[in-house]
Amino acid sequence: QGILHPASGSTQVAFVRPAVLLFIRLREMAATAGAASIAMGQVARADKRKDRSRSPRGQAKSESDAKITHDVNKAEVDLLDGHSAEDIFRSSQNRSGYTYDDLICLPGRIAFGVHDVCLDSRFSKGIALKTPIVSSPMDTVTEHKMAIAMALQGGIGVIHTNLTVDAQVHEVMQVKKFKNGFITDPICIRPTMTLSELDDLRRKHGFTGFPVTDDGRMGSKLVGLVTKRDTDFLDNRASTQVSAVMKKFADLVVADEGVELAKANQILREKKLGKLPIITAGGRLVALVARTDLRKQADFPLATKDKNGSLMVAAAIGTRPADRDRVRALVAAGVDAIIVDSSQGDSTFQHDIIRWMKAEFPELQVVGGNVVTRQQAKHLIECGVDGLRVGMGIGSICTTQEVCACGRAQASAVYNVAKVARAYGIPILADGGISSPGHIVKALCLGAGAAMCGSLLAGTEETPGEYFYAENGKRLKRYRGMGSIDAMKKGSDDRYFGSGSVVKVAQGVSGAVQDKGSVHRYVPYLVQGLKHGMQDIGAKSVEELKRQLYTGELRFELRSPAAQREGGVHGLHSFERKLFAA
Repeated sequence: QGILHPASGSTQVAFVRPAVLLFIRLREMAATAGAASIAMGQVARADKRKDRSRSPRGQAKSESDAKITHDVNKAEVDLLDGHSAEDIFRSSQNRSGYTYDDLICLPGRIAFGVHDVCLDSRFSKGIALKTPIVSSPMDTVTEHKMAIAMALQGGIGVIHTNLTVDAQVHEVMQVKKFKNGFITDPICIRPTMTLSELDDLRRKHGFTGFPVTDDGRMGSKLVGLVTKRDTDFLDNRASTQVSAVMKKFADLVVADEGVELAKANQILREKKLGKLPIITAGGRLVALVARTDLRKQADFPLATKDKNGSLMVAAAIGTRPADRDRVRALVAAGVDAIIVDSSQGDSTFQHDIIRWMKAEFPELQVVGGNVVTRQQAKHLIECGVDGLRVGMGIGSICTTQEVCACGRAQASAVYNVAKVARAYGIPILADGGISSPGHIVKALCLGAGAAMCGSLLAGTEETPGEYFYAENGKRLKRYRGMGSIDAMKKGSDDRYFGSGSVVKVAQGVSGAVQDKGSVHRYVPYLVQGLKHGMQDIGAKSVEELKRQLYTGELRFELRSPAAQREGGVHGLHSFERKLFAA
């Protein structure tokens, strides 16, 4: 055979025997196998050397480095402490109801000042609030003075229903016609009142000047004005009448109805007057401006006003057929919202009156309640409510849960109802269980549009009733639940479906609360507490707070009894609690 000899490089063809060719091929195969064997030996020796280098110290270092890398990666993936609200309230393992005190909000990142926090929220679909606080429709909490003060501070007040229709209408009208700086309900006296009777009136009310009208009523014809200067150093006070010493109408400086406050104040200064009556063209008294109020007058940029510039006010009603006439009268008086006042709102009685109100007065804002479950909320939403009131048996003076074994822990109620209501664009009011600014923060954190407060506002100057003193000298005011026997006797038994019952079962108590001063000082303290709380959480607005809630960014922890004790004042022999400093 002819082959090209590989070693010669010659193009000559050499002829070799088959045996020689076989020998050449065997030699090439042996060379290839040897090279492979050498390579395998080198790898084996390297592995052997590597095995021999694994000392206990080196192995421990390697394992430690791997663990550190794993822990760092895991920490970077999961930086969220605590739990989302959904994990706490909707977990399949949860069998408990939680109150505000059971929860604590975990702090977030602060990237803004406390003055940047915006508290804008909603009372109902059609009523916005600058301050998410509502005064409760209780007969020891909200009448026109409280409603005016709350509206000026950016919230809203709900006039209670333990009044005759005419009386409740009058309370609403007092709010609607209020103008800052004008006294629209001054105490008037008759010309025939004696000086001794006048002295008693002065001691009762704490001021000395009174307008005199022909029948002693506001809105009647003004006939004069009596001041302390007119009555000093006079004898025969039991027989001398006011008409004999008062300054007559012809000698008075008055202003016409519609005068601007600035102009009225200018007249007071220029004429050096103590009081300036405001009268109609027919001489009827409609308002009074007092010099003592000049320093108190201020603008209220947060005030809750309607499109006409009047303060907004709500009123409560029951579910009786006669309450339809009450609604008509309240709407005629200018009420902005109606709250159906019932301890258990998911009733056919409430369904019927809500549907009737929305059909009869489509623009009227209607708030239904009270509810604590998602199903209750859905039923009232289907009836057409513009807002929901959430809470049952959790107020400081309420015993519904104790007596009736029915209700729900408030934090659980607020979160569950708020989540359902949000899907339909319905704001909710967290009603009850509020005893501090922190509780209001938690209510907002759980989805509420505003907090409805009773005991928190009770004891302020603007609440109905007189102050009295306890044995230890503390200044107190009466405060009672609408389910108490005292309140039921005034008419609130309808709220508990008991108006036709022979035996009235109390679902509340009567008590007293300490003086808290004026709402105009107390509410700003609550507002500042809210802003600080939201800043610590890292939410610049109520809307941002809700976004964090429903995305799970807002985190909570459950608190043990020991944690709750630790979170309050403890470890002191005694202490003095001052809520704020002006």
